[in-house]
Amino acid sequence: MKYIEFSNYQIKIEKEYPFSPHVIIDEECDFYFEPVVYTQLQGFKERHPDKYHLIIEGMIERVKKNKHVVFVGDYESYFTEVPNYIYLEITDITNPLQIFVEDKSRGSDYGD
Repeated sequence: MKYIEFSNYQIKIEKEYPFSPHVIIDEECDFYFEPVVYTQLQGFKERHPDKYHLIIEGMIERVKKNKHVVFVGDYESYFTEVPNYIYLEITDITNPLQIFVEDKSRGSDYGD
């Protein structure tokens, strides 16, 4: 799969983390992202196309600040464990930018 958002950087698929692409910004900064994070990014791209670049820039800035990051779908339930990396969710990037996608999903009304 091509991740055009990160095409300026080297992207590796590693045997230890086959589902989480490893993006190398430079020799000091890199990050992994779980598949659900890319799905979330696509949702933001669809709903906020004019602000999407801000999210990508925010991710890169946060990685440059923290050096080694894993973007996960949920802090409490992630599957990409990389020693000495910090874990961030997409909302850690989007909330400070005030870019929100409201989750309107709810359980079924059937069975009442």
